[in-house]
Amino acid sequence: MSDVSLEPEWLTIPALVNLLGMSQSRVRHLIDDKYLLAIRRDNVSMVPSLFLRDGAPVPELRGTLFVLADDGFTDMQAMTWLLEIDDSLGVPPIEALRAGRKAEVRRVAQALA
Repeated sequence: MSDVSLEPEWLTIPALVNLLGMSQSRVRHLIDDKYLLAIRRDNVSMVPSLFLRDGAPVPELRGTLFVLADDGFTDMQAMTWLLEIDDSLGVPPIEALRAGRKAEVRRVAQALA
């Protein structure tokens, strides 16, 4: 099993601003436009560090977030699904996305509807 299935590091908006070298409004646009997914933890918007690769959002994440939203998933449900091990994939979906298994992840997500 990979370390990805462990509790991820959570990043606040200010941490993302520093990490990505973008303004706070640009980071919020990435969230609003579904390049990243944020949830509230302890009343603070946070994004798992796993959603970033090479200093940018994981490109395969956006389309997957649209599929989940089309399936009726709330942000919290989508976050839970992305971070927990999926039996069909054998790993958390975000790990599969990071490994280049985008089509497989999206097929599994579409079947959830």
